[in-house]
Amino acid sequence: MRTVLDPRIDRGARTDAQLRDYAVAAYLGLAIGDALGATVEFMTPREIRDQHGTHGNIIGGGWLQLPKGRVTDDTEMSLALGRAILVRGGLEASSIAEAFSDWMRSKPVDIGHTVRRGISLYRRTGTTEMPEHEYDAGNGACMRCLPIALYTLGAEPETIDRANRLQAHITHHNVLSDLGTLSVIRLTQTALLGGSLEDLRQLADALVAAEPRFAFDGERRQDNPGGYIVETLRAVFQALFATDSFESALIEVVNRGGDADTTGAILGMIAGALYGFDAIPRRWLKALNQDTARLCRQQALDLLALRAHSKQIGDIGL
Repeated sequence: MRTVLDPRIDRGARTDAQLRDYAVAAYLGLAIGDALGATVEFMTPREIRDQHGTHGNIIGGGWLQLPKGRVTDDTEMSLALGRAILVRGGLEASSIAEAFSDWMRSKPVDIGHTVRRGISLYRRTGTTEMPEHEYDAGNGACMRCLPIALYTLGAEPETIDRANRLQAHITHHNVLSDLGTLSVIRLTQTALLGGSLEDLRQLADALVAAEPRFAFDGERRQDNPGGYIVETLRAVFQALFATDSFESALIEVVNRGGDADTTGAILGMIAGALYGFDAIPRRWLKALNQDTARLCRQQALDLLALRAHSKQIGDIGL
């Protein structure tokens, strides 16, 4: 199966200042989608309607009983990955694995089984690549891929593919997971560089053409998406292409319930990159934990700066 998708990017559509604005929006979108979705994670759409009506505010709670504005492993692992890239000055599997290990040592509020297994293997053996497994097609590598999207922005498709697999395989070594995660990276990068919603639709359609299991335009709406990458991206794509704003897209996806913090985080990064900072509702920015917001803003800018430096010297660390 071919894993390198045609990015269809207009590389000159954004100024540097605009690119920084949209990159910050992508990172804040990730965190906002995470915090918004965490409240209704593992609920069904009917349970959400009964308890919240239409869930559209960051209020905390949920099965994790989170404080208002708190994020989960989706944002925390993204920040850990980004820190590893920045500290190393490039991509190195052992640095990323160590950053994930440090994060797990901090006793996070939530951690997926496949993620825990991969980090535990690294601690025991030093290996940074899980054995390939047909049942490891979860969304845990996809939810944290934004630092890869920012750092490899403008790189050749094969380079982005290698970078994706390097971080993903520390915990998730599966062809479907690789393909879905690469697609999310490509959608995010295309949006960052000025692509339209129609450009993103072409990339999503290319994913479906490469792997029909990702088809998202059937008669049945993907409600209660689980951790399976196929269910996750069906819900994300359906919500993204059925709406026309950052706010409506996120509300649409988290009200489907299921793994709502992760569908919210993934759609938030794509929609932030597409619609920009000004499209993010002020009430969500105000409600998001401000330390988290500060880290997201700074890491987005630092990753873009490192990317620019690495492009000048012709080495992104792979």
